[in-house]
Amino acid sequence: MMKKPSIVLMSLMLASSLLFPQSKTGTSIGAFLSIEPSSRITGMGNAGVTLYNEPQSVYYNPGSMGFMQRSAVQFTHSNWLAGITYDYGVAMLGLDDIGTVYATVTSLNSGEIDVRTVDQPLGTGERYTVSDVAVGVGIGRQISERFAVGVQVNYIQETIWHSEMTAFSFSVGTIYRLSPDGMHLGASISNFGTRGSFDGRDLRVLYDQDHAKFGDNGTLPAQLYTGDFPLPVMFRVGLGLPVQINDANQLTVAVDAYHPSDNTESLSFGAEYLFDRMIALRAGYQNLFLEDSEVGLTLGAGIQYEMSGYQFNFDYGWADHGRLTESHRITVGLTL
Repeated sequence: MMKKPSIVLMSLMLASSLLFPQSKTGTSIGAFLSIEPSSRITGMGNAGVTLYNEPQSVYYNPGSMGFMQRSAVQFTHSNWLAGITYDYGVAMLGLDDIGTVYATVTSLNSGEIDVRTVDQPLGTGERYTVSDVAVGVGIGRQISERFAVGVQVNYIQETIWHSEMTAFSFSVGTIYRLSPDGMHLGASISNFGTRGSFDGRDLRVLYDQDHAKFGDNGTLPAQLYTGDFPLPVMFRVGLGLPVQINDANQLTVAVDAYHPSDNTESLSFGAEYLFDRMIALRAGYQNLFLEDSEVGLTLGAGIQYEMSGYQFNFDYGWADHGRLTESHRITVGLTL
Protein backbone atom coordinates (compact mmCIF):
# COMPACT_ATOMS: atom_id res chain seq x y z
CA MET A 1 0.00 0.00 0.00
CA MET A 2 2.95 2.32 0.68
CA LYS A 3 4.74 1.42 -2.55
CA LYS A 4 3.36 4.35 -4.56
CA PRO A 5 4.21 7.12 -2.01
CA SER A 6 7.74 5.79 -1.58
CA ILE A 7 8.38 5.70 -5.31
CA VAL A 8 6.95 9.22 -5.70
CA LEU A 9 9.24 10.53 -2.91
CA MET A 10 12.32 8.93 -4.44
CA SER A 11 11.38 10.35 -7.86
CA LEU A 12 11.07 13.86 -6.40
CA MET A 13 14.49 13.53 -4.73
CA LEU A 14 16.01 12.38 -8.02
CA ALA A 15 14.43 15.29 -9.90
CA SER A 16 15.78 17.76 -7.35
CA SER A 17 19.32 16.63 -8.08
CA LEU A 18 18.96 18.01 -11.60
CA LEU A 19 18.89 21.52 -10.13
CA PHE A 20 22.59 21.31 -9.31
CA PRO A 21 25.33 21.90 -11.89
CA GLN A 22 27.53 18.97 -12.84
CA SER A 23 30.74 20.17 -11.22
CA LYS A 24 31.70 23.04 -8.92
CA THR A 25 34.74 21.50 -7.28
CA GLY A 26 36.07 23.55 -4.39
CA THR A 27 33.21 26.06 -4.28
CA SER A 28 31.43 24.94 -1.09
CA ILE A 29 32.02 25.47 2.60
CA GLY A 30 31.72 22.82 5.29
CA ALA A 31 33.76 20.23 3.40
CA PHE A 32 34.11 18.22 6.64
CA LEU A 33 30.43 17.30 6.27
CA SER A 34 31.45 15.07 3.35
CA ILE A 35 33.64 12.82 5.50
CA GLU A 36 31.82 9.52 6.03
CA PRO A 37 32.00 8.42 9.69
CA SER A 38 31.08 4.74 9.88
CA SER A 39 33.98 2.26 9.96
CA ARG A 40 31.60 -0.50 8.89
CA ILE A 41 30.20 1.33 5.88
CA THR A 42 33.63 2.71 4.97
CA GLY A 43 34.81 -0.88 4.63
CA MET A 44 31.94 -1.39 2.18
CA GLY A 45 33.01 1.46 -0.10
CA ASN A 46 30.83 3.98 1.80
CA ALA A 47 27.79 2.59 0.00
CA GLY A 48 25.43 3.14 2.92
CA VAL A 49 22.17 4.70 1.74
CA THR A 50 20.27 1.38 2.05
CA LEU A 51 21.87 0.13 5.29
CA TYR A 52 20.16 0.45 8.67
CA ASN A 53 21.91 -1.98 11.02
CA GLU A 54 23.79 0.61 13.08
CA PRO A 55 23.19 4.14 14.43
CA GLN A 56 25.79 5.82 12.21
CA SER A 57 23.86 4.75 9.11
CA VAL A 58 21.86 7.93 9.78
CA TYR A 59 24.71 9.92 8.23
CA TYR A 60 24.00 8.31 4.87
CA ASN A 61 20.23 8.20 5.20
CA PRO A 62 18.09 9.61 8.06
CA GLY A 63 15.37 7.16 7.00
CA SER A 64 17.49 4.30 8.38
CA MET A 65 16.37 5.27 11.89
CA GLY A 66 12.83 4.19 11.03
CA PHE A 67 13.90 0.53 11.03
CA MET A 68 15.83 0.80 14.30
CA GLN A 69 13.70 0.73 17.46
CA ARG A 70 16.33 -0.04 20.10
CA SER A 71 18.27 2.64 21.96
CA ALA A 72 22.00 2.84 21.16
CA VAL A 73 25.14 4.98 21.13
CA GLN A 74 28.04 4.83 18.69
CA PHE A 75 31.31 6.74 18.36
CA THR A 76 33.95 6.96 15.61
CA HIS A 77 37.48 8.34 15.80
CA SER A 78 39.74 8.81 12.80
CA ASN A 79 43.27 10.08 12.37
CA TRP A 80 42.35 11.87 9.19
CA LEU A 81 44.72 13.17 6.52
CA ALA A 82 47.68 15.47 7.31
CA GLY A 83 47.44 14.99 11.07
CA ILE A 84 43.81 16.14 11.26
CA THR A 85 41.55 14.40 13.78
CA TYR A 86 37.92 13.55 13.03
CA ASP A 87 35.25 12.39 15.50
CA TYR A 88 31.59 11.52 15.07
CA GLY A 89 29.08 10.40 17.68
CA VAL A 90 25.40 9.50 17.60
CA ALA A 91 22.89 8.58 20.31
CA MET A 92 19.42 7.26 19.52
CA LEU A 93 16.31 6.53 21.56
CA GLY A 94 13.45 4.36 20.36
CA LEU A 95 9.98 5.68 21.24
CA ASP A 96 7.13 3.31 20.41
CA ASP A 97 4.45 5.87 19.51
CA ILE A 98 6.69 8.45 17.85
CA GLY A 99 9.59 6.70 16.14
CA THR A 100 13.30 6.89 16.83
CA VAL A 101 14.79 10.22 17.89
CA TYR A 102 18.52 10.85 17.79
CA ALA A 103 21.31 13.40 18.09
CA THR A 104 24.66 13.59 16.31
CA VAL A 105 27.91 15.49 16.87
CA THR A 106 30.67 15.89 14.27
CA SER A 107 34.08 17.39 15.04
CA LEU A 108 37.17 18.09 12.92
CA ASN A 109 40.34 19.66 14.32
CA SER A 110 43.62 20.58 12.63
CA GLY A 111 45.71 20.82 15.77
CA GLU A 112 48.03 23.80 16.27
CA ILE A 113 49.57 25.37 13.16
CA ASP A 114 52.41 27.91 13.08
CA VAL A 115 51.50 31.40 11.90
CA ARG A 116 53.81 32.35 9.03
CA THR A 117 54.08 35.62 7.11
CA VAL A 118 56.09 36.89 4.15
CA ASP A 119 58.43 38.71 6.54
CA GLN A 120 58.62 35.76 8.96
CA PRO A 121 58.37 32.57 6.87
CA LEU A 122 59.71 30.42 9.72
CA GLY A 123 56.92 31.53 12.05
CA THR A 124 55.90 34.49 14.17
CA GLY A 125 55.77 32.48 17.38
CA GLU A 126 51.96 32.44 17.29
CA ARG A 127 49.89 29.35 16.61
CA TYR A 128 46.33 28.91 15.38
CA THR A 129 43.83 26.09 14.85
CA VAL A 130 41.09 25.24 12.39
CA SER A 131 38.08 23.50 13.91
CA ASP A 132 34.71 22.42 12.52
CA VAL A 133 31.66 21.33 14.50
CA ALA A 134 28.19 20.17 13.47
CA VAL A 135 25.36 19.26 15.83
CA GLY A 136 22.23 17.56 14.55
CA VAL A 137 18.91 16.26 15.86
CA GLY A 138 16.45 14.16 13.95
CA ILE A 139 13.73 11.55 13.90
CA GLY A 140 13.07 8.44 11.86
CA ARG A 141 9.75 6.64 11.60
CA GLN A 142 8.68 3.34 10.11
CA ILE A 143 5.53 4.08 8.11
CA SER A 144 4.85 0.47 7.17
CA GLU A 145 6.62 -2.89 7.29
CA ARG A 146 8.50 -1.92 4.13
CA PHE A 147 8.81 1.87 4.20
CA ALA A 148 10.63 4.27 6.54
CA VAL A 149 11.45 7.99 6.39
CA GLY A 150 13.63 10.31 8.44
CA VAL A 151 14.66 13.94 8.72
CA GLN A 152 17.55 15.71 10.49
CA VAL A 153 18.29 19.39 11.26
CA ASN A 154 21.90 20.56 11.73
CA TYR A 155 23.79 23.53 13.14
CA ILE A 156 27.23 23.97 11.53
CA GLN A 157 30.20 26.08 12.63
CA GLU A 158 33.64 26.47 11.08
CA THR A 159 36.37 28.37 12.95
CA ILE A 160 39.74 29.59 11.63
CA TRP A 161 41.69 31.21 14.44
CA HIS A 162 39.47 34.14 15.53
CA SER A 163 37.01 34.05 12.60
CA GLU A 164 34.03 31.77 12.19
CA MET A 165 31.18 30.82 9.90
CA THR A 166 27.79 29.40 10.89
CA ALA A 167 25.06 27.75 8.83
CA PHE A 168 21.98 25.57 9.18
CA SER A 169 20.98 22.57 7.10
CA PHE A 170 18.61 19.66 6.98
CA SER A 171 18.79 16.13 5.58
CA VAL A 172 15.96 13.84 4.55
CA GLY A 173 15.88 10.23 3.41
CA THR A 174 13.79 7.14 2.83
CA ILE A 175 14.29 3.38 2.60
CA TYR A 176 11.90 1.00 0.89
CA ARG A 177 12.23 -2.76 1.39
CA LEU A 178 10.82 -4.86 -1.43
CA SER A 179 10.66 -7.59 1.22
CA PRO A 180 12.01 -7.77 4.79
CA ASP A 181 14.88 -10.02 3.72
CA GLY A 182 15.07 -8.94 0.07
CA MET A 183 16.29 -5.99 -1.97
CA HIS A 184 16.27 -2.51 -0.39
CA LEU A 185 15.97 0.83 -2.17
CA GLY A 186 17.28 3.99 -0.54
CA ALA A 187 17.53 7.69 -1.34
CA SER A 188 18.59 10.75 0.64
CA ILE A 189 19.54 14.41 0.36
CA SER A 190 22.11 15.72 2.85
CA ASN A 191 23.26 19.23 3.87
CA PHE A 192 20.57 21.23 2.10
CA GLY A 193 20.68 24.58 3.86
CA THR A 194 21.80 28.16 4.19
CA ARG A 195 24.88 29.76 2.71
CA GLY A 196 27.68 30.91 5.01
CA SER A 197 30.51 33.43 5.17
CA PHE A 198 33.33 34.09 7.62
CA ASP A 199 33.37 36.95 10.09
CA GLY A 200 35.62 37.80 13.04
CA ARG A 201 38.40 40.01 14.34
CA ASP A 202 40.98 38.45 11.98
CA LEU A 203 39.18 40.31 9.19
CA ARG A 204 39.54 43.71 10.86
CA VAL A 205 42.41 45.69 9.32
CA LEU A 206 43.95 49.16 9.16
CA TYR A 207 43.37 50.85 5.81
CA ASP A 208 45.18 53.63 3.94
CA GLN A 209 42.68 55.13 1.50
CA ASP A 210 45.34 56.77 -0.66
CA HIS A 211 48.89 55.39 -0.50
CA ALA A 212 50.21 58.21 -2.70
CA LYS A 213 48.97 60.95 -0.40
CA PHE A 214 51.10 61.97 2.57
CA GLY A 215 49.72 63.52 5.74
CA ASP A 216 46.35 61.75 5.69
CA ASN A 217 45.27 59.09 8.17
CA GLY A 218 46.83 55.86 6.95
CA THR A 219 45.46 53.74 9.77
CA LEU A 220 41.71 53.91 9.24
CA PRO A 221 39.88 51.01 10.93
CA ALA A 222 38.25 48.78 8.30
CA GLN A 223 36.87 45.29 7.86
CA LEU A 224 37.25 42.76 5.08
CA TYR A 225 34.10 41.03 3.87
CA THR A 226 34.22 37.45 2.59
CA GLY A 227 31.92 35.93 0.04
CA ASP A 228 29.17 33.54 1.06
CA PHE A 229 29.18 29.98 -0.25
CA PRO A 230 26.78 27.03 -0.17
CA LEU A 231 27.09 23.80 1.77
CA PRO A 232 28.09 20.58 -0.04
CA VAL A 233 24.66 19.15 -0.88
CA MET A 234 24.77 15.41 -1.56
CA PHE A 235 22.09 13.31 -3.25
CA ARG A 236 22.40 9.54 -2.79
CA VAL A 237 20.38 6.72 -4.29
CA GLY A 238 21.19 3.04 -3.99
CA LEU A 239 20.34 -0.65 -3.88
CA GLY A 240 21.11 -3.12 -1.12
CA LEU A 241 20.66 -6.88 -0.98
CA PRO A 242 21.15 -9.07 2.12
CA VAL A 243 21.64 -12.75 1.26
CA GLN A 244 21.18 -15.33 4.03
CA ILE A 245 23.49 -18.13 2.90
CA ASN A 246 22.65 -20.34 5.88
CA ASP A 247 22.05 -19.99 9.61
CA ALA A 248 25.67 -19.01 10.26
CA ASN A 249 26.59 -17.00 7.17
CA GLN A 250 25.17 -13.83 5.63
CA LEU A 251 26.34 -11.71 2.72
CA THR A 252 25.24 -8.09 2.20
CA VAL A 253 25.99 -6.19 -1.00
CA ALA A 254 25.30 -2.50 -1.65
CA VAL A 255 25.64 -0.06 -4.55
CA ASP A 256 25.23 3.73 -4.24
CA ALA A 257 25.18 6.48 -6.87
CA TYR A 258 26.13 10.03 -5.84
CA HIS A 259 25.24 13.43 -7.25
CA PRO A 260 27.07 16.13 -5.23
CA SER A 261 26.50 19.84 -5.74
CA ASP A 262 30.25 20.56 -5.79
CA ASN A 263 31.72 17.67 -7.77
CA THR A 264 31.02 15.13 -10.49
CA GLU A 265 28.78 12.06 -10.20
CA SER A 266 30.27 8.78 -9.01
CA LEU A 267 29.42 5.23 -7.98
CA SER A 268 30.41 3.25 -4.87
CA PHE A 269 29.86 -0.40 -4.07
CA GLY A 270 30.84 -2.91 -1.40
CA ALA A 271 30.04 -6.11 0.40
CA GLU A 272 30.04 -7.52 3.92
CA TYR A 273 30.40 -11.16 4.91
CA LEU A 274 29.05 -11.92 8.39
CA PHE A 275 29.91 -15.21 10.09
CA ASP A 276 27.90 -16.53 13.03
CA ARG A 277 26.38 -13.06 13.55
CA MET A 278 29.67 -12.12 15.18
CA ILE A 279 32.64 -11.63 12.83
CA ALA A 280 32.42 -9.43 9.73
CA LEU A 281 34.80 -8.93 6.80
CA ARG A 282 34.24 -6.09 4.33
CA ALA A 283 35.56 -4.75 1.04
CA GLY A 284 34.48 -2.11 -1.44
CA TYR A 285 35.39 0.61 -3.89
CA GLN A 286 34.32 4.23 -3.56
CA ASN A 287 33.70 7.08 -6.01
CA LEU A 288 34.18 5.15 -9.23
CA PHE A 289 34.00 7.53 -12.25
CA LEU A 290 34.72 10.61 -10.06
CA GLU A 291 36.96 13.03 -11.97
CA ASP A 292 40.48 13.34 -10.52
CA SER A 293 39.59 10.96 -7.69
CA GLU A 294 42.21 10.14 -5.04
CA VAL A 295 40.10 7.44 -3.36
CA GLY A 296 39.31 3.88 -4.33
CA LEU A 297 39.74 0.58 -2.50
CA THR A 298 38.31 0.20 1.02
CA LEU A 299 38.63 -2.67 3.50
CA GLY A 300 37.25 -3.34 6.95
CA ALA A 301 36.46 -5.82 9.68
CA GLY A 302 34.33 -5.92 12.78
CA ILE A 303 33.06 -7.96 15.68
CA GLN A 304 29.75 -7.85 17.51
CA TYR A 305 28.49 -9.84 20.48
CA GLU A 306 25.66 -9.79 22.95
CA MET A 307 25.95 -10.12 26.70
CA SER A 308 23.21 -9.68 29.32
CA GLY A 309 20.88 -8.14 26.74
CA TYR A 310 23.43 -5.59 25.51
CA GLN A 311 25.03 -5.68 22.07
CA PHE A 312 28.61 -4.47 21.70
CA ASN A 313 30.21 -3.52 18.38
CA PHE A 314 33.79 -2.84 17.37
CA ASP A 315 34.62 -1.97 13.75
CA TYR A 316 37.68 -0.89 11.79
CA GLY A 317 37.71 0.75 8.36
CA TRP A 318 40.60 1.47 6.01
CA ALA A 319 40.41 3.61 2.86
CA ASP A 320 42.97 4.34 0.17
CA HIS A 321 43.53 8.04 -0.62
CA GLY A 322 46.11 7.81 -3.41
CA ARG A 323 48.77 10.49 -3.12
CA LEU A 324 47.28 11.47 0.25
CA THR A 325 48.12 7.94 1.51
CA GLU A 326 45.32 6.41 3.60
CA SER A 327 42.79 6.94 6.37
CA HIS A 328 41.81 4.76 9.32
CA ARG A 329 38.58 4.71 11.33
CA ILE A 330 37.68 2.95 14.56
CA THR A 331 34.04 2.71 15.69
CA VAL A 332 32.65 1.41 18.97
CA GLY A 333 28.99 1.03 19.81
CA LEU A 334 26.56 -0.16 22.46
CA THR A 335 22.94 -1.16 21.80
CA LEU A 336 20.51 -1.52 24.70
